[in-house]
Amino acid sequence: MALNGINMPLAFTGQEIIWRKVYLSLGLTEKEVDEFFTGPAFLAWGRMGNIHTWGGPLSSNWMNEQYSLQLKILKRMRSLGMITVLPAFAGHIPSSLLRVFPKACVTRLGGWSNFNCTYSCSFVLDPEDPLFQRIGGLFMSKLIQEYGTDHVYNADTFNEMTPTSSDPSYLSAVSNAIFKSMVNVDPGAIWMLQGWLFVNNPTFWRPAQIKALLHGTPIGRIIVLDLFAETIPVYQYTESFYGQPFIWCMLHNFGGNHGLFGKVESVNKGPFDALSFTNSTMIGTGLTPEGIEQNDMIYELMNEIGWRSKPVNLTVWISDYSDRRYGQKHPYARAAWQLLLGSVYNCTQDWKDHNHSPLVRRPCLNMNTNICYNKTDLYAAWKLMHQAGTSLANSSTFLYDLVDVTREAMQLLVTEYYQEIKTAYKNEDLERVMTAGGLLVYDLLPELDNLLSSQSQFLLGRWLESAQKMASTKDEAILYDMNARNQITLWGPTGNILDYANKQLGGLIQDYYKKRWRLFLWYLVESLNTEVPFQQSKFNQAVFTVEKGFTYNGKTYSSTPTGDTIAIARNIFIKYFPKK
Repeated sequence: MALNGINMPLAFTGQEIIWRKVYLSLGLTEKEVDEFFTGPAFLAWGRMGNIHTWGGPLSSNWMNEQYSLQLKILKRMRSLGMITVLPAFAGHIPSSLLRVFPKACVTRLGGWSNFNCTYSCSFVLDPEDPLFQRIGGLFMSKLIQEYGTDHVYNADTFNEMTPTSSDPSYLSAVSNAIFKSMVNVDPGAIWMLQGWLFVNNPTFWRPAQIKALLHGTPIGRIIVLDLFAETIPVYQYTESFYGQPFIWCMLHNFGGNHGLFGKVESVNKGPFDALSFTNSTMIGTGLTPEGIEQNDMIYELMNEIGWRSKPVNLTVWISDYSDRRYGQKHPYARAAWQLLLGSVYNCTQDWKDHNHSPLVRRPCLNMNTNICYNKTDLYAAWKLMHQAGTSLANSSTFLYDLVDVTREAMQLLVTEYYQEIKTAYKNEDLERVMTAGGLLVYDLLPELDNLLSSQSQFLLGRWLESAQKMASTKDEAILYDMNARNQITLWGPTGNILDYANKQLGGLIQDYYKKRWRLFLWYLVESLNTEVPFQQSKFNQAVFTVEKGFTYNGKTYSSTPTGDTIAIARNIFIKYFPKK
């Protein structure tokens, strides 16, 4: 991060041990505290008050390890001159706190994103309740005592949750209470606020409501993250956040999905447009992805823009990028990147949750197959990467990109097979359903699994092993394994945000996506054979057994890549490259 010029990173690790001390000191039992925290894979949403409990509990070992890790993180960040952003109290409390303080004034927000109140429905303390300042002060004091401070704190009360009142005076009181709980302990505190709530719920957050929330704190004491500015820049319709400073952020990726994607024109020009905006309060650029281990190019471009005084020449920049990435000026690689720049990385639509590929969605007969680019450009780039393989085979970055581009092309081929299956089913052509479905399930998907398994960054075993290594006991390892599996598949106990954080990994294709497609094909064939219309609800019940089974089966997957990437990719190219 430091080498890329990032100087104000979030430092959220190790906060649960502080919360635990605060709630125990207020009279909660250890069991009540443990039941409040989510598991490790879902902490981001637990910390924002969206969900609680699911995937937990967190062990004492986990909290102690995270505490030690946070000390190392902070020491390193500060030694590099970074301003660390620590968490603060946003008003969310465990419901069990009402046992100790039955007269506390709270509001109960509705369930979040298909979760019922077993795991959602947050309790938020009224800003005027004296307990608000007591809890906020206790947390800040203990936090600073343990971790020191650089005086910037993050808190988000209404992230993807609708306040109980739209009265501007109430919203001002909430932000004032949050800020007050900071400055009572640290008089120099600055509040960093995510601007996502304004994007997520624009019907609630009208100008009066936004201004009230932002003006509950003195001008200059809130820094707003314009979180999704490459697609929906909020500063444009809020008069530059009504005078509060903001950071122009590229969100880019929802869920850490694999899938080539970017908005290079917006990233290249957007920050400069924001700087020249009337009475602009922009103070910097930032990155806010939900998952960063994908699409390296777009992050490198965004980081570089922060050092520029004007937009770059993208045509020149992408050729230079190819040279740097592979260590040589290779004409095929350069040409491939020019095509990628103008297609997958030049989406001009408002494209949220952008990987709509049928490959990584629960199959049905009305799947969204839209893409944000001309697929012939992607196929042409694939061919060029294939041709570059002979001379770039010793470049680890090239091998990664070869797999990634081939994976993207195969994702398109899955869509083509799906459309053929769908059309054949509609025409009651059983033979064609079985032929297209058989090629998809028994040839293309296994080939894709083999390709992904040849590079360590695309291994399910690596993902799961990383989670299990954090455990100190067998039971802990089982819990962390479940967390890691559930996040990338069901995302919740019943598929609450099904496939939201989908990944394309060797092992996951074979044992999750392939099994779902095989079952879907079986249901379609059965429907045609029996002349009974396909019923999505019955299929959903059956496929949930497959999905849940994967989450809990405990199967071990290798974290070591297998096979020759170049040879596997060549075989796939020869077999599947479109002949038209």
